[in-house]
Amino acid sequence: MSNEDVERYRTHEPENLHERYAHRAAHMKPSEIRSLFAVASRPEIVSLAGGMPNLTAIPMETMASIVEKLIKDHGQEALQYGSGQGHPKLREQICDVMALEGIRANPDDILVTTGSQQALDLISRIFIDPGDVVLVEAPSYVGALGTFSQYEASVVHVEMDKDGLVPEALRQAIKTLRYQGRKIKFLYLIPNYQNPAGVLLPADRRTEILDICRREKIFIVEDNPYGLLGFDRPSPNAMRAEDSENVIYLGSFSKTIVPGFRIGWALVPQALREKLVIASESSILCPSNFAQMSISSYLADQPWRDQISSFVELYKARRDVMLETLDAYFPKAATWTRPQGGFYVWVTLPPEIDTKAMMPKAIVAKVAYVPGTAFYADGFGSWSMRLSYCYPTPERIREGVKALAGVVEEEIQRRNTLRLN
Repeated sequence: MSNEDVERYRTHEPENLHERYAHRAAHMKPSEIRSLFAVASRPEIVSLAGGMPNLTAIPMETMASIVEKLIKDHGQEALQYGSGQGHPKLREQICDVMALEGIRANPDDILVTTGSQQALDLISRIFIDPGDVVLVEAPSYVGALGTFSQYEASVVHVEMDKDGLVPEALRQAIKTLRYQGRKIKFLYLIPNYQNPAGVLLPADRRTEILDICRREKIFIVEDNPYGLLGFDRPSPNAMRAEDSENVIYLGSFSKTIVPGFRIGWALVPQALREKLVIASESSILCPSNFAQMSISSYLADQPWRDQISSFVELYKARRDVMLETLDAYFPKAATWTRPQGGFYVWVTLPPEIDTKAMMPKAIVAKVAYVPGTAFYADGFGSWSMRLSYCYPTPERIREGVKALAGVVEEEIQRRNTLRLN
């Protein structure tokens, strides 16, 4: 048996397996962020890469008692299959949560999903044919880009500035694509404390973008996991609050309660509800009754608004430390966003710096980040990076940013020397 045969047997991979895959499997690629985890999770590395919620603010004893009581009192229901659309009581409570951002909703128009990521998959499955265009911010959420790619969409990025998506750039993108005869299915955006850039879309831009998309008959997919995590003042009302017919709203409890239950939701126009429920049932049959009822019990019996306030205080303190350390140590040639909420800072370096190529040097310096190319479908963003302040302690954030500043400074000096020579 040859070495190649041994290796193939060891990995259980038949020869020419790729020939058996469906065509769309070629578009399935690993996330750059997930690929970083093996390195970034090493204890000596300060990880500014992952966007994991910080669970130190969660009252674990309270959560344990909620789960224990749920099993004792309602175990027969909690451990059984449930509704494909989601638990009725939780859908009512989700309406109360969304009301904090101006949304008036009917529980019948809510589909509970396995995190908002599943909602993205369902929407893509329903709307996208190969070659269809999905408009996204530049940069955009890596999980959404991966989903759109798997359904063979053509992702077109639309310019952002410090205030989020630029309406005039959206108009021009639509005009160009229409002229080319291309079919635009929807605009995907994260208006509140955007992932990865951390920016907040102002109310007037929201209205303008809604008007553009309504006029052009383009759905908006409003992804809003961070909307209740504003540091100094509430975020503007959700776009769905202003338009119930053309906005598909995605929410999640991962950032405001716990990620481990994997409970998100989609609030959809009535005309889309049945298709989305059918797609969800064919995918997972039903969301976890146990997870839904645990969240529902927490919302019913605990001061969840106070819990969100605790998260806000924790993340604001970490944001402040990151910005202070960036101001003190990063080279003047670099710029960065100053988020008013959420998890992320977006750093832009001189264009000759390749943050992906620089990553091994950062790891040697014991710090990790996410290169900007992860947040573009077209390989753009090589001189940018996303830094997350949500998970590390303030001391570790300070340590990591200082180490990264040294790596960036060294890389800028090296590039300058090469250019002079």
